[in-house]
Amino acid sequence: MAVTPSGVDRQTPQREFPVALVAALVTVSLWASAFVGIRYAGRELAPGALALGRLLVGSLALGVLVLIRREPLAPRRSLRGIVICGVLWFGVYNVALNAAERHIDAGTASLLVNVGPIFIAILAGVALKEGFPRLLVVGCVVSFAGVALIAIATSRHGVSASWGAALCILAAAAYACGVVAQKPALRHGSPLAITWLACVIGTVCCLPFAPSLVDQLGRAHPASIAWTVYLGLAPTAIGFLTWAYALSRTEAGKLGSTTYLVPPIAVLLGWIILGEVPPLLALPGGILCLTGVALARWKPRRSGPSADAEPAAPGRPISLRS
Repeated sequence: MAVTPSGVDRQTPQREFPVALVAALVTVSLWASAFVGIRYAGRELAPGALALGRLLVGSLALGVLVLIRREPLAPRRSLRGIVICGVLWFGVYNVALNAAERHIDAGTASLLVNVGPIFIAILAGVALKEGFPRLLVVGCVVSFAGVALIAIATSRHGVSASWGAALCILAAAAYACGVVAQKPALRHGSPLAITWLACVIGTVCCLPFAPSLVDQLGRAHPASIAWTVYLGLAPTAIGFLTWAYALSRTEAGKLGSTTYLVPPIAVLLGWIILGEVPPLLALPGGILCLTGVALARWKPRRSGPSADAEPAAPGRPISLRS
């Protein structure tokens, strides 16, 4: 759940970093728990229905905050980025991940989705003209070697599990496109307003699943309904809001390392709550994925007094997640 574009203003106070880091850690923990919640609720709710239920709750919760705070709406120039973020990150990502977790366990899903930063780096190289430095290329190779290892591990469980792994990669790609679009929008509007609008747009995209949601909620157990509400309130409303807050205030290099906490937390929660563990080969595959992400994002520090003072370039991608 998980890496995102981030830039920091030259005037960003250093004292804001501890608060932003706490916000990022809250996000990481909530997004890790989302993999478990999806796996549990997905036993009774179809992927589209679960996505719509989660986004409805998230939109309502964020909407209440917008009203209480009398938050101004984002300006028109940010709408393009918000729409892309809402459709891809909130809409496509949720449906694809929900479908994936009907076939594979929560821990394996979290390992695969966390290749998202690689896609973000590739998009930045093309769309933001950042190029493809050697470490990025090496990181891509290492990460996708990890994905291949996980694919081999899941293939032993049949075609269904392999399809689940492929859906996780689709979710990661949708997530990457969404977060690359989100950062420019954050330059023009508040994190709360932008997160709420993106969530509403994702909800609208999932409205065709409304009939199945109504039908399945009527037959679902209370625990599945409770997990759906939790997914909307915690990982969606609170998690995305704290992420947007951290993203708008933190340098890429300082924030990015928190992403590596998502898979181990998700694996641990999956074992404790669901009694599931990833296939044996998926664990070294996951380590390769995260190592590749670290290599792709690593930039050697320059010597000289100006090295520490230089801010991250606007729109530079980092990773924080699920």
